[in-house]
Amino acid sequence: MKSSRLVVVLCLFSMLTMASCMGGKLATSANKGGEVTGVGSGRGFSEPTPYGMVQVKRGFLKMGLEKQDTLWGKQTPVKEISVDGFWMDETEVTNSKYKQFVYWVRDSILRTRLADPAYAGDESYVITEDKNGDPVPFQVNWKKSLPRKPNEDEQRAIESMYVTNPVTGEKMLDWRQLNYRYEVYDYTAAALRRNRLNPEERQFNTDVVVDPDEVVMISKDTAYIDDEGRIIRETIDRPLSGPWDFLNTYIVNIYPDTTCWVNDFQNADNEMYLRYYFSNPTYNDYPVVGVTWEQANAFCAWRTDYLLKGLGGEARYIQRYRLPTEAEWEYAARGKDGTEFPWDNKDMKNDRGCFYANFKPDRGNYTEDGNLITSKAAIYGANSNGLYDMAGNVAEWTSTIYTEAGVEAMNDLNPTLKYNAAQEDPYRLKKKSVRGGSWKDPESYIRSAWRSWEYQNQPRSYIGFRCVRSMATSSSVKQKSSKKKR
Repeated sequence: MKSSRLVVVLCLFSMLTMASCMGGKLATSANKGGEVTGVGSGRGFSEPTPYGMVQVKRGFLKMGLEKQDTLWGKQTPVKEISVDGFWMDETEVTNSKYKQFVYWVRDSILRTRLADPAYAGDESYVITEDKNGDPVPFQVNWKKSLPRKPNEDEQRAIESMYVTNPVTGEKMLDWRQLNYRYEVYDYTAAALRRNRLNPEERQFNTDVVVDPDEVVMISKDTAYIDDEGRIIRETIDRPLSGPWDFLNTYIVNIYPDTTCWVNDFQNADNEMYLRYYFSNPTYNDYPVVGVTWEQANAFCAWRTDYLLKGLGGEARYIQRYRLPTEAEWEYAARGKDGTEFPWDNKDMKNDRGCFYANFKPDRGNYTEDGNLITSKAAIYGANSNGLYDMAGNVAEWTSTIYTEAGVEAMNDLNPTLKYNAAQEDPYRLKKKSVRGGSWKDPESYIRSAWRSWEYQNQPRSYIGFRCVRSMATSSSVKQKSSKKKR
């Protein structure tokens, strides 16, 4: 039976990867008297701890609220689930880390503009060919420094990144230009039997006859910027033609919505937060807010590419940064003992009278816990997994779509539900699960099992995010190796 092009591509990739792991050539089995002894695995890969992350080892959880919720009188679905090990940010992504993303996008656009003949025309700001003169995909040359004393053309390129504030008359960064383009290959969709290019490979059930002339339709996300500078996102339904049909393209404006502080709280004087919360260095170590689910995903994609470019040869082993699934988030928040809150009891204060988290302890009294709005990341104690602010401060995006059925509709092995809503989809399909509660929420909302939601394109002053990364090596392997050392 002939293999499809997709399977051939994946097989070749696997063989080449195996070869590179074994010194650049495929391993051969030695003669061991006719017994199967296995192929030498070559040098193993020991994954270093990612900066600012902690390891959450694989385990088991009874997910959800076992008792009926007394606040709303509704039953939250409960299910016994298991999740694999992963790395997780020890704190929410802060303003400082998100600014690095914003500045990277700004500087990449500026370098591209300096290379544009319409401005400075300095082609050394971009790379279009390798050392041998062969063409390579367009990329920014980060080794080329931005001009310290720009000439007239360079100054024109720099000024094109800014606009005049109509109120103050000051020059300010034009956030509307800060668009980040990235691509994500959908390996899951590509691996599904129904999406095989070869019709014979779709025949896995002898009771079902596959029509060899059947046209397989797939959905592909794509995006472009029109002549007026607007981001146009489309979900295209098209006949399956090749493995690259599973490569999705996204363009996202990544600047946080600083106006969320006044839009979330009408008849309130929050102008100071609007002007300073993201821009003032005083708030650098506070969690970033006003970031949509779509922007959080763009940050994960950028963070992955930023890491891979700095790793070199071992980058092939590294998993991508992403948002946690709803199950991963709850499992990590409950800690090693699966407690209701990230701490080990149901009290909200310790024996010294200090609160365990930043939330709204009393009606209208935001300051009783020592904060008015958000607090600096990690000023409260970590849970048993070493994670800070898993309750309160800011609620956090997950990758999981929100449904009333919740975990009941999921598998019990690494459970999640994903749906990339198209632009034209009804809004009910754009709900994403949000976990942890925030600085403005009462005690009941900051429980680890409490479920909430928000639309994927809606920024809020009380929702942030943190990243996770699947482990390149199993947590069980690490545990076994550590036992041997003892």
